[in-house]
Amino acid sequence: MTDSSYQQAPTITLDPGLPLPGSITRPDYAPGERDALISEIKSLLPEKDAVLVAHYYTDEDLQMIADATGGTVSDSLEMARFGNRHPARTLVVAGVRFMGETAKILNPEKRVLMPTLQAECSLDLGCPPEQFIPFCDAHPDRTVVVYANTCAEVKARADWVVTSSIAVDVVKYLHAQGKKILWGPDRYLGDYVQRISGADMLLWQASCIVHERFKAAALQNLARQYPDAAVLVHPESPKEVIALADVVGSTTQLINAAQNLPNKRLIVATDNGIFYKMKLAAPDKIFMEAPSAGEGATCESCAHCPWMAMNHLRNLAEVLRNGNNEIHVDPEIGRRALRSTQRMIDFAAGRR
Repeated sequence: MTDSSYQQAPTITLDPGLPLPGSITRPDYAPGERDALISEIKSLLPEKDAVLVAHYYTDEDLQMIADATGGTVSDSLEMARFGNRHPARTLVVAGVRFMGETAKILNPEKRVLMPTLQAECSLDLGCPPEQFIPFCDAHPDRTVVVYANTCAEVKARADWVVTSSIAVDVVKYLHAQGKKILWGPDRYLGDYVQRISGADMLLWQASCIVHERFKAAALQNLARQYPDAAVLVHPESPKEVIALADVVGSTTQLINAAQNLPNKRLIVATDNGIFYKMKLAAPDKIFMEAPSAGEGATCESCAHCPWMAMNHLRNLAEVLRNGNNEIHVDPEIGRRALRSTQRMIDFAAGRR
């Protein structure tokens, strides 16, 4: 790898006042409140001709309801595909804002609601369109490939949208055509894709505040304590953490690995919301969080996105009752964003 084939774009500094991983937890429900809310939500979904689309990192109550009511619990690629296929007129997206925007881009004729509009993503925040778009314009010789964790305006400027499950395959495909890549926003996933594909990539320098916290030295120590354990790592993690992995993959790929690996103990370096589905897929196995704050940390749930934690039963019931928190995307931006997003879906379908 030469310097000319591996370049870095600007780093965006996030507001230091943003919530930290593990800083937001589920509400304390009054006796009987949780069961009452679950029952109400299950009734409201069909009544409102709505379907719940939840990400693996959301609260397990929401994942359970999605499974039980004909919705889906999945990664962002399958969330996009499912919402596009489902006949419901209203999509309720439990996740972070870019996921709701993606659902609206793919389904402009449908109403898209979210339990909260305050749920952001550090990758999205770290790739503001007013800075990223001019940077793309300054490099017209490069094909712009952006991670799905971006806003509609950034997707509209991109040539391709990808998720972690197909990022390597898409970049290999473009590299085989002799194309140079401008990648945004996740620097760790971009570095991983570049090393696997060998492509000429210019990397934007944002990161996920959850995955960036995983610590290689502490993970290595934990793996030494449990030599029989397999280490599963999401590629948004730092390079040194990825180097310790037995399996590197998207959320869906990690769940499949948990089910298929012979190891009884698994150390998992991604958001701990994934444990709900992992335990369903492999109930006989032991799951451990990878260290996310080094030695002597006091955080009990560092490996959990604070914005994902903003989705809970109370605001899910509220949005179904009142139809608030609707996602809107400018029609022209949505039309242009659909082009790059549809390429992702078509590419994934062709690969399958």
